[in-house]
Amino acid sequence: MLLARLNRTADGLSHADRALLAESVQLADRSMSEVRTLAYLLHPPFLDETGLLSAVRWYAQGFADRSGIRVDLDLPDAIERLPRDIETTLFRVVQEALINIHRHAGSPTADIRLRIDADRLTLDIEDHGRGMPPDVVARLAAGIGPNGVGLAGLRERLEQLGGTFDIDSNEGGTTARARIPLPPDAARPHGR
Repeated sequence: MLLARLNRTADGLSHADRALLAESVQLADRSMSEVRTLAYLLHPPFLDETGLLSAVRWYAQGFADRSGIRVDLDLPDAIERLPRDIETTLFRVVQEALINIHRHAGSPTADIRLRIDADRLTLDIEDHGRGMPPDVVARLAAGIGPNGVGLAGLRERLEQLGGTFDIDSNEGGTTARARIPLPPDAARPHGR
């Protein structure tokens, strides 16, 4: 709003200053657009409206389109709604794992599997890339150093919900696994 106000009185500015102002307005507009997009990606409205499965399907398709990495889904046809904090956390696990696959794995594919048994939900995101050296996996597991800041945050969030987060990696790829206990009255799979 301040830039718009300044822009309305730009006639008194030099040509160079008007050009800088115009560039600043464009930069502010682009930044606002990117923040809106980021906010939408971090918490798409339909995660609340339609649930985890729809949000994972949507995100995986968009990720595949943007990255060129094929994402294969192995999800139940439907599940009852989970508590909001569980759905949000699991959605973040999918996002973080896929982003890390894109940045680091060199994998042409990723697999997302969701399993629900009587009292626990297990979410696996697996790639078929170069894997991680054992020392990196150990640092991630310990939450040490600059590696895995996002993963450390996910682990902490899952632990707050009574769950766990593990990474298994070798030269054939990496699997990120989130396990979380289900509340007694929570989601059970339908179909498949």
